[in-house]
Amino acid sequence: MLHKPLLILLLSTVVVETGFLFLENDPSFTQGMAWKISFFALIPLGLSLLVWFQLRWSTAICVFYATIGLAIDIATMVQALSTDADAVASMMASLVSGLFYFCLILFGWQSFLAVDQGLTPPKLRHPNPPSPSSSERV
Repeated sequence: MLHKPLLILLLSTVVVETGFLFLENDPSFTQGMAWKISFFALIPLGLSLLVWFQLRWSTAICVFYATIGLAIDIATMVQALSTDADAVASMMASLVSGLFYFCLILFGWQSFLAVDQGLTPPKLRHPNPPSPSSSERV
């Protein structure tokens, strides 16, 4: 299974997102920060564990998670462009994390589709194998 790139992307997403969260906000922990830390840091860590255990459906959940994260990043970029002229840090954070989410979507689907490719169905047997006596007649 191609889980190594997916696992590396998940863990790097945790590092990047957590770093940007603490750069944009002060280090104090508020209630608004709690959902951000759980969505951007704890969920990818949990997904990393599921991918590490090589559960087939965990890659699909990674794709769903990354799709939501990419949508949030695109919305943040559109909002930053329309309201703040000096929101360069927010724009860069959304761009970098959006790229991580996009790669997570690509590698997640690749891992999901690559599961069990090596297994082939058993070959079909002929319904009536020739009897040993019929092979002796020829």
